[in-house]
Amino acid sequence: MKKYAIYIGILTIGLLLGWAIFGNSTNKEAEHNHNETVKSDQMWTCSMHPQIMQPEPGDCPICGMDLIPAESGSDGLMADQFKLTENAMALANIQTTVVGKGNVEGNTIKLSGKIAENEEANAVQVSYFSGRIEKLNVSFTGEKINKGQLLATIYSPELYAAQQELITAANLKETQPKLYEAVKNKLKIWKLNEKQISQIETSGKVIENFPVYATVSGTVSEKLVEQGDYIKQGQPLLKIANLNTVWANFDVYENQIDLFKKGQEVLVTTNAYANKEFKGKVDFIEPILNTKTRTVTLRVVLNNKNDVFKPGMFVTANIERVSRSNDEVLTIPASAVLWTGERSVVYLKTNPDQTVFEMREVVLGNQIGNEYEVLEGLFVGNEIVTNGTFTVDAAAQLQGKKSMMNKQGGKTMTGHEGHLGMDNNLKNESDHTYMNERLKVSGKFQEQLKEVYYDYINLKDALVKEDSKGSSKNATTLLSNLGKIDMKLLKDEAHNHWMSLIDEIKSSTTSIAGSQDIKTQRNHFKHLSSHLIKAVQIFGVKEKVYVEFCPMADNNNGAYWLSKEEQILNPYFGDAMLKCGEVKQTIE
Repeated sequence: MKKYAIYIGILTIGLLLGWAIFGNSTNKEAEHNHNETVKSDQMWTCSMHPQIMQPEPGDCPICGMDLIPAESGSDGLMADQFKLTENAMALANIQTTVVGKGNVEGNTIKLSGKIAENEEANAVQVSYFSGRIEKLNVSFTGEKINKGQLLATIYSPELYAAQQELITAANLKETQPKLYEAVKNKLKIWKLNEKQISQIETSGKVIENFPVYATVSGTVSEKLVEQGDYIKQGQPLLKIANLNTVWANFDVYENQIDLFKKGQEVLVTTNAYANKEFKGKVDFIEPILNTKTRTVTLRVVLNNKNDVFKPGMFVTANIERVSRSNDEVLTIPASAVLWTGERSVVYLKTNPDQTVFEMREVVLGNQIGNEYEVLEGLFVGNEIVTNGTFTVDAAAQLQGKKSMMNKQGGKTMTGHEGHLGMDNNLKNESDHTYMNERLKVSGKFQEQLKEVYYDYINLKDALVKEDSKGSSKNATTLLSNLGKIDMKLLKDEAHNHWMSLIDEIKSSTTSIAGSQDIKTQRNHFKHLSSHLIKAVQIFGVKEKVYVEFCPMADNNNGAYWLSKEEQILNPYFGDAMLKCGEVKQTIE
């Protein structure tokens, strides 16, 4: 029994020693394995490209920046809220502003318009007798002429016969004064003056090719005849425009009409003279509303004695607002607003102590300077993003929250996964990734829009190559083809959509065409792209189009552009960061 007791004691001591030695090691190993598991769960992301997720630290494959630890967990956020890291906020230069009421009296409203001839100063040079034009002294349209200048010589059988009658009647004026006066009056009706009539009487000779003199001074805006043409009495020969004054015509939308009155002072600017302002006054506000565009024409008369303005030139007006009342209105900076079709959205910072955001739809009123009136959606004291809005929107999309392009929330697909086919037959009701509904329009309109899109692609390629002259040239071509688009091909909703886009497209393109500075061109290209993207989404151009995005463009605010291919060729940086960007959408 003693021997068994000794064996049992030795076994017990052995078990205790084994537990002490190996049990602790096992716990350490388990703890080590647990730590490795926790460590392996840590993901790393890029502050500028949050779609990048890697299991270990390193460099961002897009921009080469160091990856940072990705946050995990919702931190008790609401369904539509999302959070950005402090590092991402700083790198993207995201800034916010607290919304407050401000008195808008004294602020200005911007309008876009076009220079036109002053119709009140225009004239038509006509022939007061029939005949054949023996010689036309006006060589080309645009030629300047002065009152009394010889314009043409005309052979007129009627006038030839009338001169012979005058010579005969002059010899009988003592005996038949009434006949003589009747013949003279006939010639006066044909605009012969006393000097010419006296010359015919005195010389007793008939003038075969009779001269036609200018009755007004101005610029020939149109030649209506050529040398050798037969003309009738009263037939127009030339259209003459007096460009000492011109009209600047601006479109005013229905909800803006009561903001203007006749006699208001206007400051007009044009890209042709970027650093100059020209004063004028509101001369006329059209009393009839254009039911297709929902606008009226506001006219400003401008002094043009120095020949600064050319008919057809795009201009911008800064007009001091006539306050509707003494009430204050809620305004926000234009940089805070993102537009998608008829929706306007801003990003609200929901907690002043945390970098938590959510999308908020707003209803906007008039643009006042660089701000917009807010009619619905915000209150005094709300804090909104005013710089870096595109970056915040991109973060919302990637986290599956409500965003400009994702009205209902849920994971947004990108690249090959997210094809924004706008055809209603292909649209899945559960897929909310589309921005603008495709509208049915005529194939002819789509072909015309495609020409504009091709010009845009050429412009984009020039910016990639940092060719400012090529960018300006392609922008000029784009403007030309934009003017050829027949708006009569659009009806109702489609027409209204196009009218809401065309002025912005024209304005941005004009700015690019009028500049030789690549930085300025790229800044306006950003605005051109945002509006042309909407146009392509809404109307289509009969081919696949890629919408691409660079979060580092526009001082890290992010910017989009259109491309014919998936390959990223960045127009905002060129060779400096040629491959920076990604495909955000594919428009079928």
